[in-house]
Amino acid sequence: MLAITLVSPDPAALAAAIAAVRAAVAVTAETPLGTEAVDLVADLPLADAHAAVKAAIGDAPVDFAVQLAEGRRKRLLIADMDSTIIGCECLDELADFAGVKAQVSEITERAMRGELQFEGALRERVGMLKGLSADALQACYDDRVKLNPGARTLVRTMAAHGARCALVSGGFTFFTNRVAEAAGFHTNRANTLIEAGGQLTGQVGDPILGKEAKLAALQEETAALGLTPADALAVGDGANDLAMIEAAGLGVAYRAKPIVAAQAHAKVDHADLTALLYFQGYKASEFVS
Repeated sequence: MLAITLVSPDPAALAAAIAAVRAAVAVTAETPLGTEAVDLVADLPLADAHAAVKAAIGDAPVDFAVQLAEGRRKRLLIADMDSTIIGCECLDELADFAGVKAQVSEITERAMRGELQFEGALRERVGMLKGLSADALQACYDDRVKLNPGARTLVRTMAAHGARCALVSGGFTFFTNRVAEAAGFHTNRANTLIEAGGQLTGQVGDPILGKEAKLAALQEETAALGLTPADALAVGDGANDLAMIEAAGLGVAYRAKPIVAAQAHAKVDHADLTALLYFQGYKASEFVS
């Protein structure tokens, strides 16, 4: 049995999508999850259902997930930070304090599209920060870092229902420590900026946490819980998130680069991060803010 979840902040678009999917797929049940989401039940092959739903929705501002109904409420959330849980790239914003944002942002964009090897791109960008006062880290966090809409509700709701929540970033522990606390994650992993004499040295600690380390984090977290990757939900936006997204039971691309959106199990382009709760069958009445 399949669960087809439709989510949209536009009530008219959601209603039209429900009608279109019903016309394309033999739906056997419908359950409202909230004003922005609905679950439809169907019994047909997963690939066929996904293709039919995608065609029915077309370009409408509606996000959707098609998956087996059994086991879709995940017991591990593993999330990227930059441009996923928060609305910026911390390294790009730090570069603004150093006066090199344009150069750094260009490299970031290429790396996130998968055009550059992540480790080399990270070292190059951090090198441009050499000599920046360490005080800029806190100033950057205070001025630039904000949780994306729905992030806190996503994390706290899953945690309240027994899931472990891990923030895993190719960014830096200075930021993940603070963002994890603000959103309610149980743990976080990231890279370390090296400081000396109150300034950044332009170096980053080894080993670099990138694509493979994110996948390893998913595997280690699930193993520690006696689970498998099928029990995990992974979400991210860039190429270094792709391995963990593909390995997870539900891998979601959030406002993602094309290479990630094309290979994720589901994508969120229109709704906020609470869409990931709806995809798991949570009702809005179960949300914890």
